[in-house]
Amino acid sequence: MKKIILFISVLLFSFSSLVSAHGPVRQKVEEDITINAPAEKVWAIIKDFGDMSWLPAIKSTKVEGGNTKGAIRVLTLKDGGTITEELKKHDDKAMSYAYKITEMSTAKTITHAGVEEKVPVLPVDNYAASIDLTEQGGSTVVSWKAGYYRAYMNNNPPEEMNEEAANSSVTGILKAGLQNLKALAEK
Repeated sequence: MKKIILFISVLLFSFSSLVSAHGPVRQKVEEDITINAPAEKVWAIIKDFGDMSWLPAIKSTKVEGGNTKGAIRVLTLKDGGTITEELKKHDDKAMSYAYKITEMSTAKTITHAGVEEKVPVLPVDNYAASIDLTEQGGSTVVSWKAGYYRAYMNNNPPEEMNEEAANSSVTGILKAGLQNLKALAEK
């Protein structure tokens, strides 16, 4: 009987240790906007994976592979940083595409818990997103969805790489991009 109680105690202790040791939680952001223009007009602005001129933070884009799955684009930001993305899906008929970030430059280096940490230009890790257009009676609903983790994958992240920093950055980019897309398409 003592062996069973000891075994159950060890099992419960092990389980409680696993439960309390957790890392980052996958974050999700979705931004939608209704644009008073036909979907074909809006799609014409964003369908080229290599043209990100509609996104305000982007200075220039280089692409290899066009709109085919596996295409790679390198975004140069206005502040000089770079983000490399891979096209995962592109569907002209459905007016949608999906992509993921594969590499980012470092915005700065900080010391956290006695260790030098590189803060990426976008404070996220394992970022994937999609943009989908839906025609609604002469208008277009554009939905931009992103899923990601905070940039710091260990527990106790620094302020520059926590969930709040990641969510704020991603939400800001999506909103600014959609607002600018609306302005361009409604001209």
